[in-house]
Amino acid sequence: MPQKKGKILIVDDNEELLIAFKFFLSKHFDKISTIKNPNLIPEYLGKESYDIILLDMNFKAGVNTGNEGIFWMKQILEKDPNASVVLITAYGDVELAVNAMKEGAADFIQKSWDEEKILSTILSAYNLRLSKLKIENLEQKQKHLSEKIDSKFSNIIGESAAMKAVFNMIEKVSITDANVLILGENGTGKEVIAREIHRKSKRANEVFVNVDIGALQENLFESELFGHTKGSFTDAKEDRAGRFEIASGGTLFLDEIGNLPLQLQSKLLTAIQNKEICRVGSNKPISVDIRLICATNKNPDEMVEKSTFREDLLYRINTIKINLPPLRERGEDIVLLADFFLVKYTDKYNKPNLKFNLNTISKIKQYSWPGNIRELQHSIEKAVILCDEKIILPGHLWSEGEKQQKNTAPKTFNLDENEKSLIEKAIQKYKGNISSAAKELGINRSTLYKKMEKYGI
Repeated sequence: MPQKKGKILIVDDNEELLIAFKFFLSKHFDKISTIKNPNLIPEYLGKESYDIILLDMNFKAGVNTGNEGIFWMKQILEKDPNASVVLITAYGDVELAVNAMKEGAADFIQKSWDEEKILSTILSAYNLRLSKLKIENLEQKQKHLSEKIDSKFSNIIGESAAMKAVFNMIEKVSITDANVLILGENGTGKEVIAREIHRKSKRANEVFVNVDIGALQENLFESELFGHTKGSFTDAKEDRAGRFEIASGGTLFLDEIGNLPLQLQSKLLTAIQNKEICRVGSNKPISVDIRLICATNKNPDEMVEKSTFREDLLYRINTIKINLPPLRERGEDIVLLADFFLVKYTDKYNKPNLKFNLNTISKIKQYSWPGNIRELQHSIEKAVILCDEKIILPGHLWSEGEKQQKNTAPKTFNLDENEKSLIEKAIQKYKGNISSAAKELGINRSTLYKKMEKYGI
């Protein structure tokens, strides 16, 4: 015999029926409680959580409207929205049953004794209860996960004019469903901005799906974004939804979209235009409702000029453009961010008394931070870990070897290493002005962009 599970509360003024129900159902369920007076329902529900409540529809002699049962059913569901209430009636009134179901009943049984039908109905109600609890648990886990992720990406800090302009744009854009393109160097916080737009949008309670285009294998692009059917290729052992389907109702963030090969851009454009996709191996269109946010560290206009990015796709993803400034152009924000990360990591590593001295703060402000916020964050985490005193010194942030690498000319004869170092120094010297850096290096701007891409600058 399968293991007995579940708790049932039976409420009926007929004591013989209560005894019969208890005897019959005790073979299948772990706990059976019975009461004759419905006024005791709140007391019982206050002490125990029941999976199923079998509830008589009429308690007063001569009354057969079902109103009493519906009243108590509403009281039960108000206290426990996931409860499965099965109403009992001596009258085979289909209309009464339908009305009860509309009001929230899980099902309806008659007092005419049909054990097979009664058990089938109650087991179905029990499974319904388990499904409701599972969904509630998943929703709570999703909410917790979203909150954890949002807290991880909550480093939107800034008082500089450049960031105030970004904040203002976020406020305006978030309330719409307009497609957004976020531009900025690596480490400037493009995903942080995308999540903030989602968090402030009308889709905030729906899913945020992040896709790193640069990390997708070209041959798996369609499968990852649009899904596939079982048997559509060698490893397709089951049907699978793609990122577009998963994100439907919420926000889809395509990070580093500038890395999308030209031959795949038309497929993405078609999905965005038609608001529908077809899984690999299927011709059946699936409608999707997404809010699209894209990001890249490349210059999309120059990519269009070079015919490496479709102009029509750029128009589709570029309804609103947000330019994220590099950290070197956010002078007022550098120390704010440094203090924020210091608090975060002194708490994480239980070193509450650590401080920056004036010399360290000065060095932090002077350094160009080519890796932007990401580099600043990692440097301060490392400093907190390494510092055994109460004061964080510059040496905790940068080792001697790193200082040499960052602040002196390269001493190797490796052409690529020297060229990368010279390009980085030129960009730092002109604070990210690519035209001026290219002029200093004696090359044109497009050549500099190619070299930056080559060296991952």
